Amino acid sequence: MNGRRPAAKTVSAAKPAGAPKGPSARAASPYRYAFMDWLAKEDPEYIKARQPLSDLSFGDGKELPIKYREMVAIGIIAFRGRQDGVVAHMRRAIQHGATKRELLEAIQSAAVPGGGPTLSTGVQALMEIEAAGGFKNG
Repeated sequence: MNGRRPAAKTVSAAKPAGAPKGPSARAASPYRYAFMDWLAKEDPEYIKARQPLSDLSFGDGKELPIKYREMVAIGIIAFRGRQDGVVAHMRRAIQHGATKRELLEAIQSAAVPGGGPTLSTGVQALMEIEAAGGFKNG
């Protein structure tokens, strides 16, 4: 055995109503960011050019499983104070096996260098997901 974990299967969120169709449909964000859907409609070439970097950062086939790469993004986005982004990335991490406890510990770790606002943003995101019934795996 080579010590590598098998790649997790990508699970995309359903596209929101009004999401772009055709060549820009792939650009619809798995994080359900409305601004990215709007941008894909307005400038599909930009999204097409940006997509390979996103695939390298958050796609399958890397040594670090997706749920952990999502946790890195969660910590940075929480530091930036973007609760909507934290929720979106937490949902994707959950799709890839993250538990509520793992996400809480990720936020607690990010709060050490990021401070109280990082902790507050992350915990509020966890509360939002919990209130919506988003934790089926603990």
